[in-house]
Amino acid sequence: MSADQSRERYAVIGNPVGHSKSPFIHGRFAAQTGEPIEYGPLLAPVDAFVPHVRAFIEAGGRGMNVTVPFKLDAHAFADTLSPRAAAAGAVNTLKFDASGVYGDNTDGFGLVRDIEVNLGVSLKGARILLLGAGGAARGVVLPMLERAPHTLTIVNRTAAKADALVDQFAQAARDAACHLSGGSARAIEAGAYDVIVNATAGSLDASLPECDDRAFGSGTLAYDMMYGAHPTVFMEHARKFGARAADGLGMLVEQAAESFYVWRGVRPDGAPVLAELRALLTAPSHA
Repeated sequence: MSADQSRERYAVIGNPVGHSKSPFIHGRFAAQTGEPIEYGPLLAPVDAFVPHVRAFIEAGGRGMNVTVPFKLDAHAFADTLSPRAAAAGAVNTLKFDASGVYGDNTDGFGLVRDIEVNLGVSLKGARILLLGAGGAARGVVLPMLERAPHTLTIVNRTAAKADALVDQFAQAARDAACHLSGGSARAIEAGAYDVIVNATAGSLDASLPECDDRAFGSGTLAYDMMYGAHPTVFMEHARKFGARAADGLGMLVEQAAESFYVWRGVRPDGAPVLAELRALLTAPSHA
């Protein structure tokens, strides 16, 4: 058997998918751990998720990362869901084996690990403000609550969406002895939060989420789930108030590391891959 034939196949499926950093990240993880995998992008038409996944499985595929716009399709396709995928209502990681299709969501885990391990900020006992109540926000609430913060406030332009998340995760908040609340920007308490997470897509079009400037302070970590070669408008805004700012590149790497662990039972070290990816992202273009 050739080396290529002995490698087990994984992919990232999306539309578009050519820009995905996942093949780079998982290639580095494979080299680091010695796991025999090959990993590539898989472009699927927006209305043809299922046949493309079935064909991948029939060709021997063992697992997939799932990106926009297929996370809800993947949730529906899975035979069984992890508790965090069920809570998120979306799947970003699929595992294929004899027992069927297993769906997981590693986004929230990746966010928490980036904040706690890479950035060194503990969420236990922290006052957290979550901006946004869409899919990105929903995917991170349970993993953050599992860290037992003091308070978690969810704020959204449409207050009813924030209220719905508060209702959904009320029991998990009670289990964590965390005060969970939400609503419009009026729900933001004066005084600096320890961690503010921007889960809106505002940074894509350089718009700021609705927030209260008094939420930021010198002890605040302002975390934007978006990332790019330059700081986002949210990061720049937070820095005006003395806050420390971070983008979501580390979350991308750490959710990938957790996917790798789900598939292979081996946990790669995200830090060196994050450093390499950051250097590539910020390097001047030679084009």
